[in-house]
Order: sequence, then structure tokens, then C-alpha cells
Amino acid sequence: MYKYRKAANMNYKYDAWNGFEGGTWMNEINVRSFIRHNYTPYDQDESFLEGATEDTLALWDKAMELSKQEREKGGVLDMDTKVVSTITSHGPGYLDREREKIVGFQTDKPFKRALMPYGGIRMAEKACADNGYTLDPEVKEFFTTHRKTHNAGVFDAYTPEMKACRSSHIITGLPDAYGRGRIIGDYRRVALYGVDRLIADKEEQKRTTRSAMYSDIIRDREELSEQIRALGDLKTMALSYGYDISMPARDIKEAIQWLYFGYLASVKEQNGAAMSLGRTSTFLDIYAERDLKNGVYTEREIQEMVDQFIMKLRLVKFARTPEYNALFSGDPQWVTESIGGVAIDGRHMVTKMSYRYLHTLTNLGPAPEPNLTVLWSTRLPENFKRYCAKMSIETSSIQYENDDLMRFTHGDDYAIACCVSSMRVGKEMQFFGARANLAKCLLYAINGGIDEITGKQVGPEYRPITSEYLDYDEVISKYDAMMKWLAEVYVNTLNIIHYMHDKYCYEKIQMALHDKDVTRWFATGIAGLSVVADSLSAIKYARVKVIRNEAGIATDYEVEGDFPKYGNDDDRVDSIAYDIVHRFMEHIRKNHTYRNGIHTTSILTITSNVVYGKATGATPDGRKRGEAFAPGANPMHRRDTHGAVASLASVAKLPFKDSQDGISNTFSIIPGALGKDDKIFAGDIEIDIDCASGACAAPTLFEGLDGDVEAEHLPV
Repeated sequence: MYKYRKAANMNYKYDAWNGFEGGTWMNEINVRSFIRHNYTPYDQDESFLEGATEDTLALWDKAMELSKQEREKGGVLDMDTKVVSTITSHGPGYLDREREKIVGFQTDKPFKRALMPYGGIRMAEKACADNGYTLDPEVKEFFTTHRKTHNAGVFDAYTPEMKACRSSHIITGLPDAYGRGRIIGDYRRVALYGVDRLIADKEEQKRTTRSAMYSDIIRDREELSEQIRALGDLKTMALSYGYDISMPARDIKEAIQWLYFGYLASVKEQNGAAMSLGRTSTFLDIYAERDLKNGVYTEREIQEMVDQFIMKLRLVKFARTPEYNALFSGDPQWVTESIGGVAIDGRHMVTKMSYRYLHTLTNLGPAPEPNLTVLWSTRLPENFKRYCAKMSIETSSIQYENDDLMRFTHGDDYAIACCVSSMRVGKEMQFFGARANLAKCLLYAINGGIDEITGKQVGPEYRPITSEYLDYDEVISKYDAMMKWLAEVYVNTLNIIHYMHDKYCYEKIQMALHDKDVTRWFATGIAGLSVVADSLSAIKYARVKVIRNEAGIATDYEVEGDFPKYGNDDDRVDSIAYDIVHRFMEHIRKNHTYRNGIHTTSILTITSNVVYGKATGATPDGRKRGEAFAPGANPMHRRDTHGAVASLASVAKLPFKDSQDGISNTFSIIPGALGKDDKIFAGDIEIDIDCASGACAAPTLFEGLDGDVEAEHLPV
């Protein structure tokens, strides 16, 4: 069916590439080069878009009926309790085989959640039990006695101190019982090269490893072998649906299907906290434009494929526990797709496919999944800006990220994992790291390491503060020492988690769709920033009286007087928030990381702010025990009193150089704030980014993009 030539130097030429402009991508695995040479920027409006087809609407009606049944059953419609999920564990599943243009489900039928015990058998068993199912005894016995899990390995290595931090919720959301997520496989490679070419590349990588068998080389060779087997399994899985993906995709339908099979394999193998898709729309548009030009498919047919592809992504589901769902306020998968942005040669990367992806919010209705994320830049075309504003008003389903900021660090082929974590696709991955509760850390500083809720000694036995009123200088000194302790135990805990995850729950197919030598980001996170900023502001600018229980533990506070609140563009408190982020990150950087991961942190709690708040006692800002934190870098609820611009200005002052894993601001406004009636504001919003001073600097700046990068196009 396919013809290709393979030379000794591993150069390839496929018939499927006819009509594409050549480049570095033809001789090496380099999707960015392919996109750069072949994509067509689109400056016009959305008038070309087509509505949903009869088949798509019928499929979506079936999905909605199953979703209704799922809700009526308490959140889970069906769950596998016997067959352990792998890439090839289940036969093909369909909604309606005759109507589906893009096929594939995680198990053998829609809405049936897979059994994934490699992360932890107790988590898998509890997910079954809490949803009314019983785990097969043989599976439990095998993963308890004969096959060690990631979770078992982690708890074998945890210190008592780490366990105490975990239990007290000063570190929360650790990926020590499920897939770590935030690893974006370059699923585009499956479509562009076909699996056989990818296997050949991995075999060459294995052949050329160093001969001296140091531990890192042994690990590399084993991981490459696992990756090769996973790619073989990917072919087998696709064949079960009747598709041979050994060779490149020949048209837009195959390109979408091939790409989706790559993604499907990853969610069959891993139940990560964020199984993001990547940056696929500009890539797929190249195939769509070729097919439109050659009369292979119509615009309506292409939109149908896109609609059904997005539909499949909306139906990705994992077996979770109620505790997990509570932490994330629901059942999210964070199937994030990054759209738009600007190339480093100055061209914007908006294509017709950018519109088609967002148009699914019209054809299928609004939805949180996939997480459609626009990489926003002042240089995006005006028509697209207006369309994004229009769709935001109509659906409230679009996330925005600052491309002008992140492009400087990651180039023009990065994508967002989860909510805000940026990385170059196929070249970088992240060791996901949950959150450190800095608000609780402040309370530990006041109480000498004693937990304010349990009364247990969790942190180091530093001398507690015993005065009736809190002194700012004393609090800051003790808080800095407690943050130093927390940073050390936090990083060491994550080192254990990622060591064991690589050992017992390795992401074979996702890493098979990466380069051999990847940059690893070592992610940490901050929860409760605005609580800390306001608390320290209250101590500095008002008077905070300590209320202690009979054991002498500070359990509540009385604030006498007023104080500047974070979120009002007031440098007095905004500088405190800046300082806390910087201090904590400096402490993080002093600790060794597994596989030499690059230290990063995020200011991010999209939904888990509620759970973090429940686990934290009263704080010196007047917040009461159990009250929810603000999400991410947001001001505390009802404390930003000077309007939206002032609130955003406070967030904008936070140091990105110390939070390169991302800063989240969850922001809701009335539609009229973007314009009146049908007149939508979408003008340029200028930002001041001091890259010359190092505010944007990162160790991977444009490193190894590809041989097509021209020096004159690099920023100065």
C-alpha cells in the first residue's frame, strides 16, 4: 500500500509526503521543521466554517444519553474490574460504527473506565469500591504479592517526615498513587512518519548508546527497549480498528486518526493527572489545506472529522476515587490543546484549523474538555482575536496563555500541559509535583512546626512565637527558615516519587514520542499565596493578636485595624507576594533533583484551593479555619476592591523567572466587559516584559530547535 525508500543514512521519502515542501524534517524526526515549511497562516474571518453533520449530531446525542445515565448512577457508568489496561488490552469500542469517522475508545465500549493498578493497587481497589464495583481478587493478589506498584515503591522509600507532611496536607496532591501526567507525547509524529519510521529511529538510538554500562546507560537502554515495544503495541491496537499506521498518513482523515491513536495509546497506558494533547491544530491544517486544494475532501467533511475527534477527546475518562474528584472539583483530565501563537520568524500560527477546533464549541456545545487554550499574542490576526472574544462570550470555554512571554523560553513549538505548564513538544517533559501549602507553612512558623489542627509535631521543633501580638520581622525570619525546611522535604519527596514512577509505571508510549535526550522540568507548586501575602501585610501594617488553645498552640487571630490587600495594585502588599515566591523558589533551587530536572514552580490551584483551605487553620489575615483559599495567584475572595485592572496588575507583578511552570489567574467577567452588544473589543493589550534583565531567561532558550532556524529571526 505504501512505498518508501530507506537509505543507509536513514533518509526517508514517502509517497504520503507528495505536495509537501521539504526540509530538515525529511531526514530526521522533526515535526517543527515540517510545520515551519508547510503551514499557511490564515488572516480572514470565520465565514468558511461549517455546521455539524447529521452523523456527528447523532453520535453526540448518544454520548449525551450515556453521560446522563452516568450521572444518574453517581458518576460512573461502567468500570473494568478484571482486565488491566494496556495499549492492547481491550478490543475496539464504538459509539456507532457506521457513523464514526474517527474511531477509538479507552476500553471496548464508551464510558467504561479502565483498570489501572500500576500506579497503586489500593487506589485502583478504592476507585472500584467507592463506585460500587469489586476488584477481581486475582488482580489484587497479583499486584499485592507478585508485581510491585509505583505506590508501594514510594512508601517503601518515604521517611516518617515525608509521611507526616503528606498526612497533614502541608504537601498535597502528590502523584504517588496514580500516573503523574504532564508529559505530552508528540502524537503528530505518528501521522507524519508512521510507526515503522519511529521504531527505526528508536532502534538507532539504542544502537548508538555508550558502551560503558554506567547506571544511566543501562536505564536508557531499558527505556528505549520499552519504547520500541510500546510503538509495536500501538500498531497492534490500530490494526484492531482496521488501520495500518506503520506508514505515514496520506490525507487529513488519516492524519487525525493516526494522531488520535497515538494519544489513545497514552490514555490506555496512563491515568495521569493531566493527559494533554499538545499543539496539533497548525500541524493538521497542513493536511487539510492539501486535501482542499486537491479536491479530496470538502470543508464540511473536514469539520466533521474535527468535530468527531474533539468528541472523542471529551469522552476520555479515568477511574478515580471520591477524594481525587474532591481535590479537583470533579472529573477533569486536562486534555489541553494549544492553539495559535506566533512563530519565531514573525509569522502568526493561526490557521483555518485554529477556527475549526474552536468551532466545535458551537457544533457540539461548550465543554471543559478538551481544554482549548489560545496562545495569545499582540501579533495574532485581528479577525482571530475577535472570534476568540466572541467564542469566550458565547461559551466561557477558552483558556488563554501569554505566548509573547513563553515563546522567549520555549520557542514556537511548545504546548501547555494541564493548565499552565509549558514545554517544547517531544523535547521536554515535566516531573509533576503537586503543591506546597505556604499558608500552612506560615502557621508552622508561628507554632514551631506544630500542626495547628492535629497538634502534632510535623515540622522541625523551632522555637514558636509566644508574644501576644505578631511582630513582622520575627515572623518573616521564622517563616523563611520554615520555607527552607519545607522546600527540602518537598523536593526529596518528589525525587522518590519520580524515581519509583520511572521504575514501576513508566510512560512507555509517551516517551517513545519524544527525543532520546529530553529536558526534564522538575515542577513544584505553591498554594495559598494570597493568604500568605495578606497575612504578612496584616502583621506589618495592622496589629494581629494571637489566640491560643489550652496547649498554647495558635489557633486563631484577631486583626486590629486595616491593611493593604493583595489584588488592588498596591505595591506594599504586592511586593510581599513577589518576595514570598522568590524566597521559596530560591530554597527549592538549592536541592538536588532526580535526573537533574530543572527547578520550576507554579502558582496554581484551579479547583483544589477548596481542599487546601479545608486542611488549613485560621490565618493572620482574618481567614477562618477551613475557609477556601483563592485559586492560583488570584486575590482572596472579595478583597480586590479596586476593579479588574488593579487585580490583574497585582498578579502581573509576580516574578515569572521564579514561577516558570506557570501563574494561573481564574477570572470571570460579564460579557459586556469585552464590548457592547455585538461590538467586541479585541485590541492589542501591551505588556512590559523585561527580558533583557533576565526576567524571562531559561536554560533551554531555543536550544536544539532544528537546523532550519535562521539567526536573523531570533529575538534580540
